[in-house]
Amino acid sequence: MEDREVQNSPQTYARVGGVLYLIIILIGFLGEFFVRDRLIVSGDAMGTAERIMASEFLWRVGVAGEYFLLICAVALLLIFYRLLKPVSRDLALLAVFFNLVSITIEAVTSLYLVQTLFPLGDANYLKVLDPQQLHALAYLSIRSHGYGFGVSLIFFGCFCLVVGYLIFKSGYLPRIVGVLMQIAGLCYLTDSFALILSPSLADRLFPAILLPALVGEASLCLLLLARGVNVSKWQARASAKPAPMPYPEL
Repeated sequence: MEDREVQNSPQTYARVGGVLYLIIILIGFLGEFFVRDRLIVSGDAMGTAERIMASEFLWRVGVAGEYFLLICAVALLLIFYRLLKPVSRDLALLAVFFNLVSITIEAVTSLYLVQTLFPLGDANYLKVLDPQQLHALAYLSIRSHGYGFGVSLIFFGCFCLVVGYLIFKSGYLPRIVGVLMQIAGLCYLTDSFALILSPSLADRLFPAILLPALVGEASLCLLLLARGVNVSKWQARASAKPAPMPYPEL
């Protein structure tokens, strides 16, 4: 019974990970295209403020979705560590650290979306500013969120590179998925550093630069959902003793 439980464990982790990954992708897609893209008018602070004030609950739902996404991301991170630890415990831990930094930055950055609502309220202390100034403050919060999210993707891109390498070397997950994840990591790094170094270049690259990233993440998600891992190979890798560290001759 114990052996059967151990054998089924990685497949269960994989299936749960696939579900969590799918939830993350769906919430991210809905938040970007059905909330922010619907309410934010590029370069128009007044138009953006009017739309947000008319659909404040939708905006708040989008923010709540961001934090629920991050909860799922933390749980998924544990699953990735569990599945990839047999390849290299140190690299799996490195991937965990990269993603934890990314999740932390994204969590803090999402507060800017809450801050956007403050200048658009009816508090008495806001009456010292005229509406144009208040709209500009709200729009600046949205811009700050965009840049903060871009910074979080730098660390997520590093996570994708390490995870892609571990998948490629695993033997119990398809190598092509590992390659696609590494391409995704490079795309995230390119887009984020372009945003910091040359926003005009980032505007030209977006959204095409992120299409390969979507393919890579979607491929890993579908793999975990539909196929999972090769349990026998995972078991063999997990039970194998690591090679002893070589000691220099004296």
